[in-house]
Amino acid sequence: MGSVPRAVRFEPAVLERLRRYARARPGLSASALTSRFVDEALRMEEHPGVLFRDGPSGRRAVLIGGPDVWEVVRAVQSARSAEPDLHAEAVVELAVETMGLPSGRMRVALGYWAAYPDEIEQQIRDAEEAERVAEELWQRERRLLS
Repeated sequence: MGSVPRAVRFEPAVLERLRRYARARPGLSASALTSRFVDEALRMEEHPGVLFRDGPSGRRAVLIGGPDVWEVVRAVQSARSAEPDLHAEAVVELAVETMGLPSGRMRVALGYWAAYPDEIEQQIRDAEEAERVAEELWQRERRLLS
């Protein structure tokens, strides 16, 4: 289903800030940004402790004062791979210990992943590809300098 037109009224100061924000980001319209911000605000309401941040890998969900949600999920997946016989709670505790993240914040990230698994899994795949490319470039450099 595509987007649905909807009339929204903004306070003049809010509309000006939105326009200024859109001008600083070529390729993003005020309408697209409004949709994104409303979606993100609803997600933050659903998952207190999560906010959204721009970065080299694009816009992503992050824990307030902490790592990206995808990083937490990857740590849990890594703990599960390393210890396949552990029960679920022990896997979470292993990831908590590994990351040094309080278990409540770990639960916030896992709750977000449960609601938006495709988004988070794509971010994990993107990170793994970036790591693979960086490793390949480093290996080439090492061969050249050897």
